[in-house]
Amino acid sequence: MVMNVNHVVVVGAGLAGLRTVEALRGRGFDGRITLMGEERHRPYDRPPLSKAVLKGDADTSFVDTDLDALEVDFWPGVSAKSLRAGVVETTEGELGYDGLVIATGAEPIRLPGDGLQHVLRTLDDAHELRAVLVPGARVAIIGAGWIGAEVATAARRAGCEVTVIESAPAPLTTAVGAEIGARTVPWYDGIDLRLGAMVDAVDEGGVRLVGGEFVEAHVVVTGIGVRPAVGWLADADIDLHNGVVTDEHLRASLPGTVAVGDCAAWWSRRWGTRLRVEHWDTALNAPDVAAATLLGEEAVYDPVPYFWSEQFGHMIQYAGHHPAGERLVHRGEPEGKWSAVWLTADDTLAAVLAVDRPRDLVQGRRIIDAGHRLDAERLVDPQVPLRDCVV
Repeated sequence: MVMNVNHVVVVGAGLAGLRTVEALRGRGFDGRITLMGEERHRPYDRPPLSKAVLKGDADTSFVDTDLDALEVDFWPGVSAKSLRAGVVETTEGELGYDGLVIATGAEPIRLPGDGLQHVLRTLDDAHELRAVLVPGARVAIIGAGWIGAEVATAARRAGCEVTVIESAPAPLTTAVGAEIGARTVPWYDGIDLRLGAMVDAVDEGGVRLVGGEFVEAHVVVTGIGVRPAVGWLADADIDLHNGVVTDEHLRASLPGTVAVGDCAAWWSRRWGTRLRVEHWDTALNAPDVAAATLLGEEAVYDPVPYFWSEQFGHMIQYAGHHPAGERLVHRGEPEGKWSAVWLTADDTLAAVLAVDRPRDLVQGRRIIDAGHRLDAERLVDPQVPLRDCVV
């Protein structure tokens, strides 16, 4: 079925929005495309913000693309305010469409208090934070998840006095569980890591903990997660639940609409559940399916989710969906290079997390994609390649 689409509006000019524009053109769409983004920058990648940009190894992470060659009408510094069928209300007035791509991403969660909180979501955030990570500065980082750990890495490298405050019993607990997170505690050598500590408020001069203790800081960074940026859709006739609800084709409930990236809660055939994955790989690869769906073609988005993090001199890579697993098996000791795998009840590989073992990640991702079962006894030997553990 070929849809009668003449004007596609893409709300959100991050990687997911830009890649959708490229995918539309790549599939032969020659109609009008309007790409709007609330930032005044041209599209850029976010992963380098907490890595190369924050550390001072790079100043930008712009995506290498030619907007003029794509014949896209780019509206920087423009936000969507509301939506009704066929019309996006923007800060620059109404904009009609017959195809809509929602790619508004996510926004950082902030904590109560009158003190200055830095977050790390945008290029401007990265530059503002980099400017205050100076030798001797007392830096309090709230949250020991992916972003918190990467900011702590950069702050320690810059010569700051770093305190990391985490409410869970171990770093990365929310992301991959306390058992895995506990293995990363030694990485925080030279950092005041406060586990099981709850923040009451961010005040002038530092962070007040529940119980009354005050942690003095020149710089406070809040890294406790993000929420889908879908507030502008609150009054729209579209299903929202932890983001924009879509089917496996990335089709939203409002006709002629797809959603991609951090704001899309898509149905996974593979896992039999709804997923919303806040990582670069999703923004890179989902747009091709979204573009196909918008043009009336048949395409399904059902990847093996993947992401990575660089922290404290280690490369962490993850693939799969560990909540589908029922038991956790370790490969290697925490003092060295190691991996962890999650197995289902019938020993099918559900997820793999590799620390400085990229081969385990590559092989594990392929095994998950193929749905293979593993020999659990061979699996515990880190010298045996994962592919040789397939039953």
